[in-house]
Parts: sequence; structure tokens; C-alpha cells
Amino acid sequence: AGGRGKDGAPIITFPEFAGFSDIPDEDFLNVVTYLTSIPSLEAASIGFIIIIDRRRDKWSAVKASLTRIAGAFPGNLQLVFVLRPSRFIQRTIADIGIKLYRDDFKMKVPIIMLNSVSDLHGYIDKSQLTRELGGTLEYGHSQWIHHRTAIENFAMTVKTTAQMLQTFGTDLAETELPNDVQCTEELLSTHTDHHSKLKDELKLAVKQGATLLTCIREPVTRSANSKLSPDELENVATVERLLAQLDETERAFDQFWTKHHLKLEQCLQLRHFEHDFREVKLTLDNLMEVQAGFADIGDSVTRVEHLLREQKQLEEKGQKPLEKAQSLALHGEQLIQNNHYAVDSIRPKCVELRRICDDFTNETKKKYDILGKSLDLHKQLDKASQWCEAGIYLLASQAVDKCQSQEGAETALVEIEKFLVTAKEHQLSNPKDFYNQFDTILTPEIKANAQRILQKLEDVQEMFDKRQVSLKKLAAKQTRPVQPVAPHPESSPKRASPKITRPAGENSFFFHVCFVELLVNAITFHLSSFFSHIINELIETERVYVEELQSIIEGYASEMDNPNLVHLIPSALQNKKEILFGNLPEIYEFHNRHEIENCIENPDLLARCFLKRKEDLQIYEKYCQNKPRSEALWRQCGDSIFFQECQRKLDHKLSLDAYLLKPVQRITKYQLLLKEMLKCSKNSEGTAELEEALATVLDIIKSVNDSMHQIAITGYEGDVSELGKLLMQGSFNVWTDHKKGHNKVKDLARFKPMQRHLFLYTKMLLFCKKREENTDGHEKTASYSFKNSLKMSTVGITENVKGDNKKFEIWYNGREEVYIIQASSVELKNTWISEIRKVLTGQLEACR
Repeated sequence: AGGRGKDGAPIITFPEFAGFSDIPDEDFLNVVTYLTSIPSLEAASIGFIIIIDRRRDKWSAVKASLTRIAGAFPGNLQLVFVLRPSRFIQRTIADIGIKLYRDDFKMKVPIIMLNSVSDLHGYIDKSQLTRELGGTLEYGHSQWIHHRTAIENFAMTVKTTAQMLQTFGTDLAETELPNDVQCTEELLSTHTDHHSKLKDELKLAVKQGATLLTCIREPVTRSANSKLSPDELENVATVERLLAQLDETERAFDQFWTKHHLKLEQCLQLRHFEHDFREVKLTLDNLMEVQAGFADIGDSVTRVEHLLREQKQLEEKGQKPLEKAQSLALHGEQLIQNNHYAVDSIRPKCVELRRICDDFTNETKKKYDILGKSLDLHKQLDKASQWCEAGIYLLASQAVDKCQSQEGAETALVEIEKFLVTAKEHQLSNPKDFYNQFDTILTPEIKANAQRILQKLEDVQEMFDKRQVSLKKLAAKQTRPVQPVAPHPESSPKRASPKITRPAGENSFFFHVCFVELLVNAITFHLSSFFSHIINELIETERVYVEELQSIIEGYASEMDNPNLVHLIPSALQNKKEILFGNLPEIYEFHNRHEIENCIENPDLLARCFLKRKEDLQIYEKYCQNKPRSEALWRQCGDSIFFQECQRKLDHKLSLDAYLLKPVQRITKYQLLLKEMLKCSKNSEGTAELEEALATVLDIIKSVNDSMHQIAITGYEGDVSELGKLLMQGSFNVWTDHKKGHNKVKDLARFKPMQRHLFLYTKMLLFCKKREENTDGHEKTASYSFKNSLKMSTVGITENVKGDNKKFEIWYNGREEVYIIQASSVELKNTWISEIRKVLTGQLEACR
């Protein structure tokens, strides 16, 4: 009922109840266990006082009650009061019985037999006893049950709510952030709705607790004289404790939600930023591509002026995208300043945007500069050509018969001298100065045209010089008449016009022949010399490359076996020469045969040389596969005195690690040189072989690149070499949609894609997760953690997925397992589908 003894011991009353002995032991144990759990630990530790009211009953009832309590009471007992039967006979029997059976009750506490409630008041204050026991303690059993039931329900509500919050928090923490705007918005909306519902649940729970607290305190609220019993005070404390627990849980959840909500909002900001970045970059890349296509610098004044107008239009077209890019870069920097979690992703994109803007602006300025020079050049060429035309016309228009007299010759000389005065104004500058001035834009065609006009100027000047010599002789005093030796022109225009047909004057045919021959020779000379330049560059760099390889092998690798230097070699480097240098000696022996030098006389042999050594070039793949191990060893031992001593002896400006990169750079150099040679030999006899040689080198580079990724696979228990040839590798978004398994597996197909790196072999398709780790403070290196594999003999492919032309499906075991794969572009998707189709077709043909 909530009463307490004088020392605060909780009181449990067993009232008179005829059916007490009929209550099952399990029910009795449950009740007394529950009753002893209600008081605080402090009160329970004092010990419980039990009052057994059997005034209207028999001794047998007293005995049964004591026996049951002694055998099943779970708490700590302090005293047992028994209100004995009031009837004389039963009281007498009780007195005798208690003496005879006291030891049988197995109670270690006193059992006090009382004749009346007044005797009980001598031990327990009336205020702690109910009216049935002559006390004043207010107790309503139905209200007690109502309060206890409400407290238990509220405790369960608090527990359930806390579990719901914890489960939701765990789900939030384990949720992977989406990679696109739409999925991020959906996730943010879903989480926000769920959070709102949970907050409503919390409000209801708090309201429930507050209402319960009000109900328990109601007697005190109703009457200032009323006091709550100790049990009621403990009920208040219990509810307040549960409310405090609920409040603490809510605060912790709110803190977590604030961080999670911020991260989701930042993720949405990031996805919008990335989406805008891709759009802007695509636009700018297209502009840059169009700008790069403006390689023409014009072959005439009219053409250059047209190109300048086009460049102006492109510049105006690029203003809006450039402004958007600058604005987006500024937005990205604001995200960084606001402590966005994806700083490492945003900052490079801001740098990239500004770089593209600067590149476009600088390239535009460069185009204007080049076209301006081109305009100036063609204007000078036009002026010079017009001057030559006018000069030739002047010479042709001078009547030969009139020049035979002294007066006619002097008149013709004056005309020539007046015309030659304009030479400095209209002629080209000194040829050497001219070439220096326009060296950056002198294409073979422009150079040939300039040479033609320079030659023309020289020839016209020579014609004027010869005419002046002849006229000066005629202007001198004549001793005998001179007969005309040239035909008189049929007409003599009043002014020179460079656009009319050149008259058939002296040396006219000579000029035409010279100009044509000069142009043909210039073009032929340029192409042959450029091709020879590439061959010479290849041979010269090959010679330097072989010398560098030799110096590394003799100056470093061999010195590791030098007994005089053994003490300088770090212990970590002992017996690891093959790891540091890989198969560098094998590469040196291959290149030391000097076969490329035989191609200087016959360039067609160069492509055949590459094709002949196609298999041998695989040594580069072996070298590159070992390169990560070599670099790791160098980072560990590169600062040792041994390498410093070797470098000093070789007088190398660069350290060993720079030279160990030479083979990787060399295979790329072959690719670039072959591409240049291919440009110079389009549609020629050796073009096909050059294309095949270039394809061979590109295939080796791809094979090297693929193998570098392959050796980074971790966690695959089988032997990768048994999977067949590695055909393709690359990163994709992957969804799974399996018929079997937990529902969450299906949900993933509608939710968040997995980032997976796929390796396609002829026998197997591996799914890996790319991980990047810092290596001893150096740049990040990628590794690929194995996740799943599919045998190619049991897979099928669906080439098109509705809604996205970059997706395709690979399914397994009759579509029990379906993998939806999204490529970064349609082209990449088609390439993979083509390779997979080849594998499946090959398997089908093998089965047939």
C-alpha cells in the first residue's frame, strides 16, 4: 500500500482472503517478486516488513501463509507480523502452533504474533497503515493498479522509442550517399519524413509521461494537506527518471540528426555542383574543341579577315559559359569555406574550371595574335606581289621604239626611277628579318608562297637593273641609229593595274616556270625533311636511351655486387636487386641491337621493325608490373649513401628513380613518334604498316595499363593467371536485383548503386571495390578488393536497359542474379558489350 516502517522499511500486507491457499505458486511468486521490485534499492536493502492479517481465519491459514512466504519470498525480510485469529480456540491453537512450528518456517527474522491492530500500532505508525489495519494511509487498489500499469506501459514506450531512434540512427549511419541529384533528393526527403514521424512519436511519449506524472501528483494538487506515500513518491521519481531518459535520448538523436541532415544537404549541394560542373565542362570542352579546330591561319587577306570574324563569334559565344564556370567555381569555394565534407572533390573541380577558363582566354588571345600576324604577313605579301605586277607591267608598257632616242630613253629612266622609289614602301623587308618576324606562323605553304614572291621580287629587280643599264646606254649621245628589236605594244594603259593579265613581255615565261618549280620543290622538301626529322629524332633518342640504360646497369646494378660498397647498402636492400631494377637488363639487351638505325636510309623498314619485334616488346609489361614493388623499395632506401655515391660517380643530375621511369616513358615516346610519322605519310605506300605498328604499341600500352590494375587485386583466393586473358577493366555503377535473398538486396536496385571495378577475362568476370590508400606519405595508390565473380560460361547479357542508354545487364543462372551496370558513356558501354559478346560467341563456337 506504500507504507513504511520507522526505519523506512517497505510494508507488504497480506489481507484476509479465503482463496489465498488456492493461488498457484507461480502466480504467488510473480506477485511478490513484482511487489519487492517496486521500492527503491535503498529502501529494499533495509528489508521488508510483512503484515499477515488472519483475524477471521484459522491457524491452518496462518501456517499455510507463513510456509508459502518462507519458501517463496524473494526479498530481504526484516520482520513478520501476524494478526492471529480472533476466535479463542483458533488463537490458542495458533499460540501453540507458532511455538511448535517456528523452526519449520525457516525464517531468519522474528515472527511477532499480535492479538489486535492496536498491538500493531505499537510497532508501526498509524499513518503508514491502511484503514483495514486501523491506520490513516489512503489507498485505493484500483488506482494503484492503474498507476502501476501506466508506469509499466510508459517504461515500455520509452524503451521502444529509444530502440526506434537507435535503429533509425544505425540505418542513417550505414546509408551510402547517392551519386546523383535525384537519388539524393529522394533520400533526403525519405529521411526527413522518417525523422518527423519519430519526433511525433517522441512528443506523444513525452505527453504520455507528463500526463502520468500529473495523475500521480493529483492528490497533492487537489489538497494542500495531502501527502504522497513513499511508494507514490517513488512512482513520481520513476516517471521523472523515464522522462529524463527520454529527453536525453531525444537530445542525442537530435545532435546526430543535425549532423546527418547537414551531410545530406551538403551531399545534395555537391551533387548539384557536380551536375553543373559536368554541364559547364562539357560546354567548355566543346568550345575548346571548336577553338582547337581553328588551326587555319589563312592563305590570303580575305581568308584571314573571315577567320578573325569567326574567332570573334566564338569568343562571344563563350562569354556566357565562361561566366557560368567562374560563378560555379566561386560557388565551389564558398562550399569549401562553409566546411563542406567533400573539399577534396570540390577543390580540384574549381581549379579545373578556372584552368579551362584561363586556357580558353589565353588560347583566344593566342589565336588573335597569330591571325593578326597572318593578316600583316599576307598584306605584305599582297603589297609585294602587286608591286611586282605593277613593275612588270611598267617595263612591258614602255615602247621600245620610243626608247631608242636619247630623249625617250631618259623619259623611260625617269619612269623607272620614280617607280623604284616606291620599292621600300611596298616590298617585303629583308628576307632574313621577314622569316624571323613571322617564324611562328610560317607553314610550309605560306613559306613556299613567300619564297616564290621573294624570288619574284629578286627577278623583277634584276629586270629593272638590266633595263636601266640598257636605257642609260641609249640615253648617252648616239653615234649611229639603233633599230627597234622588240615589238611595240598594241595598247598602253594610262596606269598600272595588278589585276590585268600579265603582258607577254621579256622574261614572262621564265617567271611562270620558276614559280611553279619553286612551289613544288618547297612542298616536297618540307615533307621529306619533316619525315627525316622524325626518323633522326627517334634514332637519336634511342641512342641516348640505350646509353642511359647502360649507365644505370653499370653504375648502380653492378655496383650492388661491388664488395667495396657492400657496407653502404641498406639492409632492406640486400638481395633485392631484381626487385629494384626489374628486368631492366633484358630491356637493355633488346635495344642494344641498334636495329632502328638501319631505318635511316629506308624509313619503310621502321614499321616492319616494330611489327617484327611485337612479341619482344612484351618485356615492358613485365617491367611495369614490377614497378610498384620497385618504387616501394626506393622510397624505403632511396636516401642511402650508396645511391648518392653511385650518382656522384656517374655525374648524373637526376637520382636513380628518375632513370627507372625511362622505360615507361620510352614506350609512350614510340607511340607519339609513330603518330607523327603517320600524319606525314597519309595514303602513301607504307601507311598500312605504320598504322599496324602504332596499333601494336597502343596494344602494349593498354596491356601494361591493364596488368598494372590486375596486380592490385586483393582478396581473390584463386589464381588470376588461370582466368584467361584480361580483355577489359574499368569502373562502373552497379545495381543488383536478385530473386533470392533478403528484400534489402532488391531494394538496392532502386536505391544506391555500388561503385565496382570490373575485370573481364575470357573465363571470368570479377567485381572488385576500388580503394585508395596513402603509401608512406606519398601519392595515393589504388587497390581492388575482390567482392564477387561470375563464370562467363554461365552468364547472359541484355544490351539495353529501359530509361538509360548507358546501362546494360549481366545475368546469372536464368536471371536469379541480375547485375545492372552503368558505364560513364555510351561508347564505353558499347565497347564492353562488344568484348563480352565476343567471349560468349567464342564459347558457343567452342561448344559446337
